[in-house]
Amino acid sequence: MDILIEEQDGGLWAAALENGRLEGLEIDPPSEEVRWGSIYWAKVKTIDAALDAAFLDLDGDNTGILYNKDIRRHVRGGAIAKGGADAIGKTLSPGDMVAVQAKTAYMPREQDDYARTESKIPQVSMDITLQGRYLIFCAMMQENRLSSRIREKALRKQLQGMMDDLADMSGIILRSAAADMQTDMLRREGAILKEAWKQMQVHLAGAEPALIMLGPDAFQRMLSDQAGERISRIEVVTMDHFSMAEEWCSVFAPDLVPKIEPVEIRGAVEDLALFHYRDIVGQIEDLLRSYVLLPSGGNVIIQETAALTAIDVNKGGDRRSNLAVNLEAAQEIARQVRLRNIGGILLIDFLKFQSKKDENRVTETLEEVIRHDPCTVQIHGLTHAGLTELTRARRIPSLAERLDAEAIL
Repeated sequence: MDILIEEQDGGLWAAALENGRLEGLEIDPPSEEVRWGSIYWAKVKTIDAALDAAFLDLDGDNTGILYNKDIRRHVRGGAIAKGGADAIGKTLSPGDMVAVQAKTAYMPREQDDYARTESKIPQVSMDITLQGRYLIFCAMMQENRLSSRIREKALRKQLQGMMDDLADMSGIILRSAAADMQTDMLRREGAILKEAWKQMQVHLAGAEPALIMLGPDAFQRMLSDQAGERISRIEVVTMDHFSMAEEWCSVFAPDLVPKIEPVEIRGAVEDLALFHYRDIVGQIEDLLRSYVLLPSGGNVIIQETAALTAIDVNKGGDRRSNLAVNLEAAQEIARQVRLRNIGGILLIDFLKFQSKKDENRVTETLEEVIRHDPCTVQIHGLTHAGLTELTRARRIPSLAERLDAEAIL
């Protein structure tokens, strides 16, 4: 797999390619005001009893919302209590200062009436985590555990054995990519993340809200999400990007430092020159269309609405069985949902299942391919109308929201 780092209008882009095919895309648009994972020393502005939530001043410019369920606080004996048992007004008051982390990213919408109603205040949490390549350090968790996204019994058993060897550590979540790593490397990464949190404590003081640490950028998210894949090279065009990649990799991925390769593109002055050079801009443009053509002749229609995303599988000129088309569509749908970063409720109208066995095979295929998704995806089965229902949690706005389509056309 190749990782490409590029720039567009001051925004950072990172792409993952497998044999020239786009398999990952992360973007940090310059208009983003709150990045997912950023940590703030925030001030409580108001308490909303109806929402059981608090509105916080994050940095003097942006407001976040903290729901009661996302409160964490130390209690007697060093234990950590979760919010929700009592109304939020009994835990927090206006003027209180708290350390929080952005659970969702925020970009201001265009200034029109519709956009204003659709703008969302970023959600924040006191359950602060620091992302590594193979594990996550949870500042407000005392035990160790495995990522809830790991469903395979054999893999969970293997990772649990590794977890037992890390019993002297605390507050870590092992990712699936940790399965192929030596325990010493996991200890090293855990110690780095814990030390970063320790050094942050000095900044969590005072009466003024402030940004303490930016969340992972597009490149860092990409490498963390692709930690389980074999990366052949990391291509960059500018020395700034080379230094950025080298700095992060030297800490979290020393094995990748020799694989960072500056690419010279003669006469290139435009943004996304590397993406043009590697001929993937067309693949990105295709992600902005409402349809996808399947290799064997069928197609998939993807319609995003405010409430949910409807996905329709059509046979077109494909003369194969419904099952064959559905299996091919299931793999492509999982890829499109991941690349487009579609979240919330998804309803898929597959071609009619000829038997329960066919339905199970399609579901098994979906379960297999969604394992590569960095966000949690749950398959809920068929609705009464025969639609396959999924839900997908996401960290950042969808690709359509993060891009102005004309920026790459």
